Amino acid sequence: MTTLVQHQHVETQIVESYVAEVYELVKKRNPNESEFHQAVKEVFDSLVPVLVENPKYMEHGILERMVEPERVISFQIPWIDDQGTVRVNRGFRVQFNSAIGPYKGGLRFHPSVNASIVKFLGFEQIFKNSLTGQPIGGGKGGSDFDPKGKSDREIMRFTQSFMSELSKYIGPDVDVPAGDIGVGAREIGYMFGQYKKIRGAYEAGVLTGKGLNYGGSLGRKEATGYGTVYFVEEMLRDSGRGFKGSTVVVSGSGNVSIYAIEKAHQLGAKVVACSDSSGYIYDEQGINLETVKRLKEVEGKRISEYVEEHPNAQYHSGCSGIWSIPCDIALPCATQNEIDEIAAKLLVSNGVIAVGEGANMPSTLEAISIFHEKKVLFGPAKAVNAGGVAVSALEMAQNSMRLSWTLDEVDTKLQEIMKNIYTNSINAANEYNAPGNLVVGANIAGFKKVADAMIAQGVI
Repeated sequence: MTTLVQHQHVETQIVESYVAEVYELVKKRNPNESEFHQAVKEVFDSLVPVLVENPKYMEHGILERMVEPERVISFQIPWIDDQGTVRVNRGFRVQFNSAIGPYKGGLRFHPSVNASIVKFLGFEQIFKNSLTGQPIGGGKGGSDFDPKGKSDREIMRFTQSFMSELSKYIGPDVDVPAGDIGVGAREIGYMFGQYKKIRGAYEAGVLTGKGLNYGGSLGRKEATGYGTVYFVEEMLRDSGRGFKGSTVVVSGSGNVSIYAIEKAHQLGAKVVACSDSSGYIYDEQGINLETVKRLKEVEGKRISEYVEEHPNAQYHSGCSGIWSIPCDIALPCATQNEIDEIAAKLLVSNGVIAVGEGANMPSTLEAISIFHEKKVLFGPAKAVNAGGVAVSALEMAQNSMRLSWTLDEVDTKLQEIMKNIYTNSINAANEYNAPGNLVVGANIAGFKKVADAMIAQGVI
């Protein structure tokens, strides 16, 4: 592309052709990886005006380099179940980009995990981590192992086998995994113990989301959910609104969902619905969070059991119907592509004013287009749910300094980070003639920091 950069600016048509060419190359090199294609296209669509104004990014092959992971690791995970049967799962770690810091991103244990899922998550993580302002690069990993229905002993044996291989590729200054779907405090604890035994050293900063008595950070458990609400509150404030007095629907009932509900309640909202993989509950009076916390965090039960204790609530099997419930604010906090075009139209017809993506890529491109067309305030995942990884970076900092901050200190830092992410994203959107478009703004703000670092470090 060196011939394109003889002038300060390049014609938009030339840039569009170049971006389309790189995207086609991504699809050709990564066949049948629809989630990864979707994540790349969303970012690429935002970057045309940046490349027109800054052709240096084309000269240095930034797009071509950024869509190709620096390292992809796939490995077998043999383990023995409680019946003595040998099982084999597949493990992944995608180390995508280390331009601004060590690879950082969660581990997901779920039957749906494959190369496409891990690559889309890792690619998104590059920009999310950049937006936090913390010195962390992008990575992601996991396994197609399903922890549901497994005993503690089975989970311990599996995670120890998983870490026996993963430990070869991670470290406090190399790659720092964390939790994600199916990986909570229990799994992190088992993995940390195995890593410590293999390395023969206490490297607290190698994993985040640890227990408080062995290097974890106060506020980490709540961070993604709280951060989601902090970001959406900033978004609402700009239009003279807020959570107070609003009706909210939150999908999911895991860590992100629970603490998004908690913070929304604290800000004066009424959350009327949440879900799990089997179905959703609707409680017109407002979800009783203590019941949900006990069912999901303590007893590990299905959300359907909520209605046994709250007979005025309703349970519906299947998850998609949750978006037919009228609400002011929708917070999809479950999984990718849960809001499609049909769900988006239902939300709009029922008067939704704001959507904040607490999960990773929970809205399809068609759904996002509808929200923008109908002037719904829309916060994209890489900005909205960055609070978790932001506090993970704060946990790394505390580990490096061998000290602990108070909950108030961590929460104050989280609020400031989420406010800065919103400000930087909206400013970037306005600068590149996409006023109010936080998808464009977040992509551009996250991209430029990483791209400039890549140029400074040379073609490596």
